[in-house]
Amino acid sequence: MLQKRIDIRNKRARFDYEILETFQAGIVLSGTEIKSIRMGKASISESFCEFNERGELFVINMNVEEYSHGSHYNHQPKASRKLLLNKRELRKLHKEVKTSGQTIVPLNLYLNDKGLAKMKIALARGKKQYDKRETIKARESKRQLDRVKKAYNN
Repeated sequence: MLQKRIDIRNKRARFDYEILETFQAGIVLSGTEIKSIRMGKASISESFCEFNERGELFVINMNVEEYSHGSHYNHQPKASRKLLLNKRELRKLHKEVKTSGQTIVPLNLYLNDKGLAKMKIALARGKKQYDKRETIKARESKRQLDRVKKAYNN
């Protein structure tokens, strides 16, 4: 029961954070993890990324449900998973996180054309409460404008 297109999004990220720059990263997964992701049984809504002491980037709190047909070799659902980026990109992200206090958030998890799991991550700055209210106001006004346009066209 495989889905054709896997695109797991973190909808909260764009609301809570101001996105500065995005990167594509590969993920180190075990066999049962990739099978669960191919079935669409993953969530990145509460996850974040951080560096370990060796300068490697990991996604923390990403939930990949256990594979239904897995045996005792099944994976841990909330394990930390290593992200694969170029050294130059890793150095840049590490420097930005250390100096300016920005954070790295996962935006979406998808399968590329070759069937490999990739994650789109972003260097982001947390929004203040009034910025979030502005986002809500803009969304509501756009919705209202669309309603008026639709009523006018009919």
